[in-house]
Amino acid sequence: MFDLKRKINNMNLIRFRFWFQIIAFALIVYGGYISFDLGDKLPTFACVFNSEGTGGKCYVGMLQHDLKQPFEIFMGFAGYAFLISLIMFMVWFWILNKSWCGFVCPLGTMQDWLTALREKLKIRFSEYSWASRSNIKSIKYILLILLLIIPVMISNSILGLPKLPNGLSMPFCDICPGRMLIPAFTGNFNQFYIDFSSKTDLVMTTLGMIIVGLFLVGSFIKKRFFCYFCPMSALQYIFSKPALLKLYKNGTKCTKCGDCYRACDMDILEIADDVTSKNLVTEDCILCLKCIAACPEDGCLEANFTGITIFESTKEGFILRMAINIQKESHE
Repeated sequence: MFDLKRKINNMNLIRFRFWFQIIAFALIVYGGYISFDLGDKLPTFACVFNSEGTGGKCYVGMLQHDLKQPFEIFMGFAGYAFLISLIMFMVWFWILNKSWCGFVCPLGTMQDWLTALREKLKIRFSEYSWASRSNIKSIKYILLILLLIIPVMISNSILGLPKLPNGLSMPFCDICPGRMLIPAFTGNFNQFYIDFSSKTDLVMTTLGMIIVGLFLVGSFIKKRFFCYFCPMSALQYIFSKPALLKLYKNGTKCTKCGDCYRACDMDILEIADDVTSKNLVTEDCILCLKCIAACPEDGCLEANFTGITIFESTKEGFILRMAINIQKESHE
């Protein structure tokens, strides 16, 4: 058991995560071709518009469809069905926490591929200023509220406001870059279009095309660009407290060397500076565990699942991973 734990702590996390993401991407984007199906309650970006290839479906499309129903519908059996579906959706959060973002999400994987391309081209990445970071954090919550309220207002008048046009019934899907990019990996480019059938459809499909462009350009010049604004990242964080997977820190062992912060794709300074909090999963954290791999202190950072340490920082693991990085750089 000790040898297994030592091997896990000393593993090349970058290589493990790379292959895990490849397998997850293949199953979610192409799994349908081999009858692989994770169900229809996945925490987003397993796109339903990838109708033939998808190995599971994003729940948000179903959620928006349910939310646009009149309030009285939820007073009966439909209300119980909605609640059961919502709980099944949240189970993914409770099990994986935000590691869905760091290891499974197809859009997250695409962003990491764009980062790898930029690094191959030796182009420097950009960073947000600390003054702008606090403003950026609020955007994902604003988008989340809008994407949940807008469908509700299709069939219901809230605070005396007029009902919204039916063209806004799926606002998240309309602007989600996954609607266009994920089917494109199976050769389906049908979602790259602008709908002129109504003003609402024109605005939403145009906005969707713009966001895809911003996603591709932004993710090339900034690590995990889209994750800073992703409304599902906000939703996952809301349900992260009871999650089974945690990122723990023992502040008494922290020397504030900053290695964890420099390894973090999301530029989370708290991972280095906060020596009082035990649970360090923040709203921007994607639980990629790169901070643990970069930490040189024994037991300072750890990934914990149901109270069991599954991966922790060790001096030996740090030295081995540093040697791999030095060897890799010498061959470039």
